[in-house]
Order: sequence, then C-alpha cells, then structure tokens
Amino acid sequence: MGYNGILLKDSISVGKIYSIHYFEYMSNFSFEGESHDFWEFICVDKGEVNIVAGTHAEKLKKGDIAFHEPNEFHNVKATGKIAPNLVVISFECNSYAMHFFRKKILKVDDAERNLLAHIIMEARHCFDCRLDDPYLQNMPLKSAEVFGAEQLIRLYLEQFLIHLARRYTCTSKPLIKTIQSSTKATKVKNDAEIYQRVTDYMEAHLHSKLTIEQICRDNLVSRSQLQKIFKQQCKMGIIEYFSYMKIGIAKELIRTQHLNFTQISDSLGYTSIHYFSRQFKKITGMTPSEYASSIKAMSDRRYQDS
Repeated sequence: MGYNGILLKDSISVGKIYSIHYFEYMSNFSFEGESHDFWEFICVDKGEVNIVAGTHAEKLKKGDIAFHEPNEFHNVKATGKIAPNLVVISFECNSYAMHFFRKKILKVDDAERNLLAHIIMEARHCFDCRLDDPYLQNMPLKSAEVFGAEQLIRLYLEQFLIHLARRYTCTSKPLIKTIQSSTKATKVKNDAEIYQRVTDYMEAHLHSKLTIEQICRDNLVSRSQLQKIFKQQCKMGIIEYFSYMKIGIAKELIRTQHLNFTQISDSLGYTSIHYFSRQFKKITGMTPSEYASSIKAMSDRRYQDS
C-alpha cells in the first residue's frame, strides 16, 4: 500500500514584502500620511505615537500594534514628549484570514516580539539599505545575501500573523501539563523568569552604575547562573547587555533634544563625558555628535515622491 501525501493548507500566505523598518524617531517627528494597495502594520517598541487610520485617530503605546488595510489612509506623529521606536512592515497578503486584522489595535506578547526581532535581523541580512530611513520606498537586495534570508522573512511574518490571530481568537488552551512537568521545561521556564526579572531590574536602574555583585545580590541569583542565562538568551555578558540598554536610552534622549551630552552622561551614571562617548561609539559605531547629526539630517529630508 502506497503512502498518500498531504498537501498542507496555508491559512495566511504573504506574497511581496514592500518595506521592513525599525525607526528611531525624534520626539517631534511627523509623517503626513499615505495610502497604498497593500497591508501595513506599525508596532511601538518604545515610547508612544499618535496615528490616524482612515478617519480614526488613536494613541499607541509600548507593545501596541495597529494594522492598516490596503488603500486605507494612515499617518503617524510623535507626541512631542517621548522619542519613539517603531517597527513598520508593509506586505502583500490576499488571504481571507487577514479580515481579522481590519481596524484592529492589538498588544504583542513576548513570542510575537521575538518574531519581529527575527524579521528585522533577517532584513539586515537581506537588504542593502538602512532600515531606519522613513523615506525609503524601495529596498534593494544585497548581491550576496545570507542563505535563506528572504524565505525566513516570509515564514517569520506568516508565523507572527498566525500567532497573533490565534491568540486573539482561540479560547481553548493547549494541554501542556506533561511538557511543564519535565525537568528541562521547568528549568527553561525558571531561566526565562530570572532573565525577565533581571532585565526589568536593570531597566529600573539605568540611571545608576551597577556591578554584577549588586545585580546578583538584589535578585537572589548566583553570578555563574546569571552569566550563563544571559549568554544563552542574548549572546552577551550581563554588563555588556546593561551597556547596550544605557546607550539605547542615550540615543532616545539625544533624539528628544531636551538634554546636552554632558547631562545625558550624568543622568545615566557615567563617570565622565569622555567615557560615555567611548561607550557610545563602541556600541553604535558613531560618537554622540555624529549620531545626532545623522538623525537630524535624515529627519530634515523631504519626502521625495509625495
């Protein structure tokens, strides 16, 4: 008796990708708006923005995601208080399941945030352009892309959309008792909880100077365990991760334009402006002045094809 193969059905199938962006906007950024014949969503990674979708205005905060259906007018404006970080992805999808996302503003969870991070990472492998240019309409492919990058973008995006739709529409919970009862699964869960707890702790102490000893003491975790968890979770040491968090806030403060470099350095607990500048360049590849000039020049550009 021969085998009968099963042709797997697509619930959501993404066709073309039009744009993948991770924006670090100034606190006064304003995009006048547009409409196009494909889907787009905007997800707030940090800060908050005001958007218009059709005739409806809404404020989005951290973790919010808004979908714009094809041919729907939409714009985005920073609130003037906080310099926002946004993920914006536009794509072609004619699947019936996309009706679920019409006029929707949802909240992303950790799994969905992780999928967005994978999409951004693969886009950097795939496209020969900056992902933070708000006026870029075409994304040229690299001449030598990383193997599978284009396909992974599509797969991660489809998984993201399916995960989001399923989470908001399915009421039944999977039976996971047998999985959770295993030693390995319990350890993974505990490590994830420690990681989340420590990152929340560091975020609350971004304006201080922390040592590994202090972090371990305040979070009741051993140094070796903590270092191992951070290597597994983000491929870097805990103090290196803390430095990335600090520089992320420094970039946001520079774009907000409320403090000068010395004030930013002091507010983040750096011992001197010189050490702050060295750390900033080490992580971003630019000095604070170069970063400020780069962001300002990009923000001042005119929308070429409006």
